[in-house]
Amino acid sequence: MKKILLYAVLLVFITSCVSKKKLVEAQAEYLTYKASSENNLNRVRTEIRDCEKAKSGLESEMKSKNNELDSKSKQWVVQNKALEDQIDYLKKTNTNLLDRMSDLSIVSKSGAESIKKSLETLNDQSKYIKDLNSSIQRKDSLNLALVMTLKRSLADINDDDVTVEVKKGVVYISISDKMLFQSGSAMINLKAEIILEKVSRVVNDHKELDILVEGHTDNVPISTNCLTDNWDLSAKRATSVVRLLQAKFGISPERMTAGGRSEYVPKVSNSSDVGRKANRRTEIIVLPKLDQFFQMLTIGQK
Repeated sequence: MKKILLYAVLLVFITSCVSKKKLVEAQAEYLTYKASSENNLNRVRTEIRDCEKAKSGLESEMKSKNNELDSKSKQWVVQNKALEDQIDYLKKTNTNLLDRMSDLSIVSKSGAESIKKSLETLNDQSKYIKDLNSSIQRKDSLNLALVMTLKRSLADINDDDVTVEVKKGVVYISISDKMLFQSGSAMINLKAEIILEKVSRVVNDHKELDILVEGHTDNVPISTNCLTDNWDLSAKRATSVVRLLQAKFGISPERMTAGGRSEYVPKVSNSSDVGRKANRRTEIIVLPKLDQFFQMLTIGQK
């Protein structure tokens, strides 16, 4: 009888130990799952915050550019209205004068024809002003769209290495020399090809535009077996970029121009290391085709 009781107690003890072990294992598994879930949740929340921050930045920038474009458009509207009013005044004045001179038989037939031609010239000039205003507004809109597209394409690149902006009515893409080249060399780094590929995709979507590639240096003299001076270095760097854009990314060579500016067009003073670093750059300038530009300027002048 005592043995039976002993076996019963031993069985209960063993069963209790097994259940407790399973409970501990289940608790450990639950804690591991809970920690993993919290980590995943925190990561997702961080990604959502980053996306919202990026979205807010882009919306703010778009709003600023739209405001700038609206302001320029309003200025042109005001200027155009003033010119149209002036032309209307001159036309009315000349018409009244012609009528009075005809009635009084003061002006000759040839004089009347001359005044008539003057009025026709005024009409042509009015049309020229309207066409020019329309062309400038289209160009400003295109520049804004190009800047926004390029910035989205280059969003993952450090702003200190690549900047995109509108200057003098055209789009400038400025790339630092440390991103493109080794010091004192015109050979393009492999990592720089990623940037040039993204720029090429946008440029190839706008075949109505030309590209000017300019190389810039600081004012520190250079002279090697391969390079004579900073003029030589800046020109060879611009040529290297143009060759790559043509050979690897399919940009038509007829659309491109390569030029070296040496040290003579600095962004900032060369008096410090920071300034010299900013001045060592290559700029890709997107601009309208020259023949189209001059054609726009000569509208109404023939």
